[in-house]
Amino acid sequence: MTVTTDPSALRQRALDALTTARERTALLTSCVEDDELIAQHSPLMSPLVWDLAHIGNQEEQWLWRAVAGRDALRPEIDSIYDAFEHPRASRPSLPLLPPAEARAYASDVRGRVLDVLAATPLEGRPLVEAAFAFGMIAQHEQQHDETMLITHQLRKGPQALTAPPPPATGTGGLPVEILVPGGPFTMGTSDEPWALDNERPAHARTVPAFFIDTVPVTNGAYMAFVADGGYTDERWWQAEGWEQIRKHDIAAPLFWRRDGGQWMRRRFGATEPVPEDEPVVHVSWYEADAYARWAGRRLPTEAEWEKAARHDPASGRSRRYPWGDADPAPEHANLGQRHLRPAPAGSYPEGASPLGVRQLIGDVWEWTSSGFLPYPGFTAFPYKEYSEVFFGPAHKVLRGGSFAVDEVACRGTFRNWDLPVRRQIFSGFRTARDAELV
Repeated sequence: MTVTTDPSALRQRALDALTTARERTALLTSCVEDDELIAQHSPLMSPLVWDLAHIGNQEEQWLWRAVAGRDALRPEIDSIYDAFEHPRASRPSLPLLPPAEARAYASDVRGRVLDVLAATPLEGRPLVEAAFAFGMIAQHEQQHDETMLITHQLRKGPQALTAPPPPATGTGGLPVEILVPGGPFTMGTSDEPWALDNERPAHARTVPAFFIDTVPVTNGAYMAFVADGGYTDERWWQAEGWEQIRKHDIAAPLFWRRDGGQWMRRRFGATEPVPEDEPVVHVSWYEADAYARWAGRRLPTEAEWEKAARHDPASGRSRRYPWGDADPAPEHANLGQRHLRPAPAGSYPEGASPLGVRQLIGDVWEWTSSGFLPYPGFTAFPYKEYSEVFFGPAHKVLRGGSFAVDEVACRGTFRNWDLPVRRQIFSGFRTARDAELV
């Protein structure tokens, strides 16, 4: 791809990304009263007001201090908003900035940072090359916006967020699965200017031929697994997963419940029938793996997922996105909290991969079978705590983003990771199978 080096274009791109992120942060923290911002709605998540001030503190540390070289504005709060020093469950006991002060702090930092963006040469240092630090902070804020949206889903009480449904798309006639030819492809990136360290460097991977689901697994398909006793049959489960569902009495995806003969779900404070045509969401890696085993299939590896999403057999190159190199547009994918739900399976035909795989970007994060490991030649940048400390088999890789992910934090190379027990995240999956004889 051709990456612009024009300083004006880079500044405008960074400004747009920072502005979009801040508008979303404002929405997520203004739609409820202050007592809801201070409350911890789940021990899995921070109080919303912690995320708000943390966003400002990270922006101060990286753009005001590291990029501009200026003195700290609020050094006394650095420890309070250090995500590694304080686990989420303990954050309500910290001396957090109250909502009004947190908003004022984040706004003050942003005003200063916009001056930094206007004055800083975007070359000569790795941290500012192609406006990397500004893009990193925009991605960081959008990632916390997704985290705050998860908190909104977990909170009890009336609906505080609304959005129109995804556009209706005809989905008839799609094949159940698609063959991805075996052979080499380029995985990762070395030239995407705002790619994070774990996406780098680009390198050759070879995978055997395999089949992958055309669309993510739907609620309707998952209901068949539940109805067939999937949660009561130990043979489908990894030992740790079986222990989890027994210990916590799990019998369906998170937020599902039976009402007579119908499955219902709670979605951002509203209760509704589970739509059978939408991708299933809020399932753990263990649940995804168990379903795949029950269906006689498996989860794709991370390399298989990326090849299905990026590899163009006609040209032999890897695209930025399944549809090509252009940035995401509304017709390509369900991103950016526009719809607050996955689109029906088979939607967004203009976002399909060269082989015809649909909805690889947006809608739901997709679990893969792979542990989170560095690529050959990995170098931590700009700090090892972003990726390096999480490397290992304990965390499983998710790909593709979700309806809660903004485009600035979503690429064909973007890697997410989490513990296999996690269900509160906007996670779904698709399945694959070997094609040794093809």
